[in-house]
Amino acid sequence: MTTFVDADLASIAGPVLTPADPGYAAEVSGFNVAIRASPVLAVGATSTDDVAAAVRFAARTGHRVAVQATGHGLNDALDGAVLVSTRRLAGVVVDPAARTARVQAGAVWRQVIDAAAPHGLAPLNGSASGVGVVGFTTGGGLGPMSRRFGFAADHVRRFTIVTADGVARTVDERTDPDLFWAVRGGKANLGIVTEIEFGLLPVARFHGGGVFFAADAAAAVLHTWRTWAPTLPDDASTSIALLQMPPDPALPAPLRGRYVVHLRFCHLGTSDEGDRLLAPMRAVAPAVMDAVAEMPYAAIDAVHMDPTTPLPVRDRGITLDALPAEAVDALLAQAGPDAGSPLTMVEIRVMGGAISREPLSPNAVSGREAAFSVYALGVLAGPAVATIPAAADGIATALSPWAAREGLLNFLGPADAEHVARQWGSHTRDRLLRIARRHDPASLFATNVPLPS
Repeated sequence: MTTFVDADLASIAGPVLTPADPGYAAEVSGFNVAIRASPVLAVGATSTDDVAAAVRFAARTGHRVAVQATGHGLNDALDGAVLVSTRRLAGVVVDPAARTARVQAGAVWRQVIDAAAPHGLAPLNGSASGVGVVGFTTGGGLGPMSRRFGFAADHVRRFTIVTADGVARTVDERTDPDLFWAVRGGKANLGIVTEIEFGLLPVARFHGGGVFFAADAAAAVLHTWRTWAPTLPDDASTSIALLQMPPDPALPAPLRGRYVVHLRFCHLGTSDEGDRLLAPMRAVAPAVMDAVAEMPYAAIDAVHMDPTTPLPVRDRGITLDALPAEAVDALLAQAGPDAGSPLTMVEIRVMGGAISREPLSPNAVSGREAAFSVYALGVLAGPAVATIPAAADGIATALSPWAAREGLLNFLGPADAEHVARQWGSHTRDRLLRIARRHDPASLFATNVPLPS
């Protein structure tokens, strides 16, 4: 490891690595291994003080600052930046009496789920429990229970953040209402959150999982789903995905190497009620595999069955105001079983319910008014790898006639600052930019998910 004479860097307890140092490549790697980050410096923070020292060094030397825990949201090579890696900050403390969790910046949802479950509590995690808590939450945070409880950001009580002046601040609705509003939805554009406290939910179980249909049922299943999903009560969430499954021996035999339609379902009511709600979809076509059942909340990953190992991917997201039959046909023309698409997955989620309602403590989360979200992803491997970026973008283009006014920051995919800014409505965007410029006038944090400077 390189030895530094700089006072701020010398005070950092964790590793401070240049591209020439052993361990640098592992420190900067993220879940999306297609992005090869190349920051000028990687700081493995072990405390809020380490983060503050790294920010002060970057500000003094004219470098941008980026942050990552798991790297699920890494979309930038970070050339010339100082990367603060928070993966060593992995503490999780659950207060069952207050129904809260206090979580450090490097913790992932699996840690919170496992700590909360013995108390009959659950967090508002996303579809994959290996995702980092802080990046997910500050970007909004949409998950299997969001139609009942809203975005993860809606449940934040307070956080500790290091701002561009290198000062650590504990922020809540009373101490700094503007910054509290902006960080919940503004992601990493206003500083580095090193600890976050949020409310937990009295949920110990769910009725859900996945139903898989064969390729030849794709049109019938999607057309039925588009009218069925919006009729569900708020206690039920669902998405549907067109999947090209790899020939992986770890997969269940009925799915291995096949094109399938994956209906995802999570219901917080009784199993009998869940089966009744799901009956219209089960009646569309015979299931290749039906894995919907009563489960403990700790098994929530069974709903989406997202990959758990790092992959090279290219993705793109869009939100929709409506999903008419013409939109489903347009999607199937791009990624249906006969389209020859190189994409691994195209998913549609129904929004609505608590997602669409302002929380008691308003925030900067975008996309509340959308009726559906669509997310396309391709694994950058195999002979068709060069066509994947255009295919992912083609999904958004094909569905653009039905595009919503606001998007979802966590599902956006690679984007420049102007595209990121368009994810919010004008009033929210203008306020967010004013707050960002007040706290970060030099755009120190304009990196992974950048705002215009």
